[in-house]
Amino acid sequence: MMKLSQRTILALTALVLTPRLHAEKPKPPKIDSKLPLVFSDDFEDGSKAWAASDPKAWKVTEVDGNKVYNQYQQSKVKTPVRSPFNRSMIRDVTVGDMILDVRLQSTIKDYGHRDMCLFFGFQDPAHFYYVHLGKKMDDHANNIFIVNGKPRTKISKTTTQGTNWDDKWHHARVIRRVKTGEIEVYFDDMKKPVMTAVDKTFQFGKVGLGSFDDTGNYDNVFLFGDVVKAKSKTAN
Repeated sequence: MMKLSQRTILALTALVLTPRLHAEKPKPPKIDSKLPLVFSDDFEDGSKAWAASDPKAWKVTEVDGNKVYNQYQQSKVKTPVRSPFNRSMIRDVTVGDMILDVRLQSTIKDYGHRDMCLFFGFQDPAHFYYVHLGKKMDDHANNIFIVNGKPRTKISKTTTQGTNWDDKWHHARVIRRVKTGEIEVYFDDMKKPVMTAVDKTFQFGKVGLGSFDDTGNYDNVFLFGDVVKAKSKTAN
C-alpha cells in the first residue's frame, strides 16, 4: 500500500475543508465622511433584513461561490403611480444624510432602457427618490427622480448619455445631504459623479435596491448615515 507523506495529507485535507469555509467578510469602503456605518449585508446569511415589493421576485443565490441578492423576475405589483416595480428596502433603518455603496450586476438582455435602480428617502410606495441607471438617457431614464404622489419626475441637474451596462459587476454609490438637498451618484469612478440633483422634499427615509422592470444581482451593501427615528413603510 502506498504511503502518503505528511505534507501530501495536509494538502489533501486543505482541499477538502476549503469549500466549507465562509468567504471573508467584505470591508467597508473608505469614504470622505464622518457618517457612521449603520447597515451592511453580503447576503451570506440570507435576506431577512430586506422587504421586497414582491418577495417571489427575489432570492439569494450563488454566483462564483459567493451569495448575492438576485431580483430574477418581474415583480407582480401595482404601483400607485408610474414608478419602478421592483423594490427591496432595508427593513429596520431610516436615515437622513446617507451614503449607499453597493456592487451590482445587470442580468437582463441588452436593450436601450436596460436599467438598475437605487432607492432612498422612501416614505411609502408613492413618495420617494430613486436613481435610474439606464443604458440610454432620456426624460425617463438614466436620471435622478422623485415620486411625490404623481408619476416619477426627473430632478437631475446633471447626468450622462447613459450607463454603459454589460454583464460584469459594477460599483455604485449614492450620497444624500439633507441640509443642502444635494444628491450625488457615482458609477465605477468614485471621484466624479455621473449624476447630481438638489431637492429638499424628503428629509429622511428608507433605502433600497431594485430596477424599473429588469433583473439584476446585488452584493456588498454598505449604508452610512444619520439614523432617524421616524415611521416610513418598507416596500408594500
